[in-house]
Amino acid sequence: MIRHAIAGLVMSSLLVSIALVGTAQAEATDAISEYFVNWYAHVDQAQSSQPGWVTPLVTVTPRLEQEFRFDQLNQYQGTGAMVRNYGGGKGLELIPTATTEVVLNIPPYQVRSNVKPVQGFGDDPVLLVKQRLLSANADPDHAWGGDYIVTAFLGFQAPTGIKAFTNNAWLVTPTLAAGKGFGRFDVQGTVGVALPMAHEDTIGKAVATNVTFQYHVADYFWPELEVNDTYWAGGLRDGKNQVLLTPGIIFGRFPLGGHSKANFGFGYQFAVSPTLQREPALTPTLDHAWIFTGRVSF
Repeated sequence: MIRHAIAGLVMSSLLVSIALVGTAQAEATDAISEYFVNWYAHVDQAQSSQPGWVTPLVTVTPRLEQEFRFDQLNQYQGTGAMVRNYGGGKGLELIPTATTEVVLNIPPYQVRSNVKPVQGFGDDPVLLVKQRLLSANADPDHAWGGDYIVTAFLGFQAPTGIKAFTNNAWLVTPTLAAGKGFGRFDVQGTVGVALPMAHEDTIGKAVATNVTFQYHVADYFWPELEVNDTYWAGGLRDGKNQVLLTPGIIFGRFPLGGHSKANFGFGYQFAVSPTLQREPALTPTLDHAWIFTGRVSF
């Protein structure tokens, strides 16, 4: 009799446990389903509470974007080599929360057509995480007239490239980005440092500063001028820096239906300090480049 009572108690406890586990799993499944059902609510909240500028050609925007991006670069390097870069290390950008963006990049495919011709994949800037710290849309009732943003980035580059195009080291790049709009004019900028996890004595730390001056003309035209500066601390280029100018224009955003929009742009990037002709002892990493970008947001 006692054995039967104990067995019944154990069986009842087991059934209750199974029921609780099943309920927890169902609630977890419902929570996950609800999260993805409400995905665009996060996207709309993120984008309605920040400036409405478009992403520049080179400077990584402090805005949160949800899009797929593909870049094409024809780069003429300081060594005289010409390299075609397919993809530009761009990829899928997602907004999982109202203040966060996750960028999943694909490795660029590069073709060097002269000076030891070679082709293959370069190192993969595999992941970039953006955390928006402060923002306001263009509503003039906001402090400072609105239309501003401050965002922190953390990027990771994996040494997945072929021998000719790899650093042979992981790079971790913390970055601070900000922007402010003044009517149809806006300024966006970033300051970041690429920290190698190995071979620092040859790679060194690269401090990159990018500033974009952008103007919105009519509905779909965004002419811009970017200043791109890189300073090397340590490594083979210790103490050297290079300044590039990038005039260009972005066209968009053109509606495609629903949440989807398209924009594209092109520009010309060239070295102003140092240059091959003026300072041959400080051979620049890049002499000039043509840049094309295409994006589809969703």
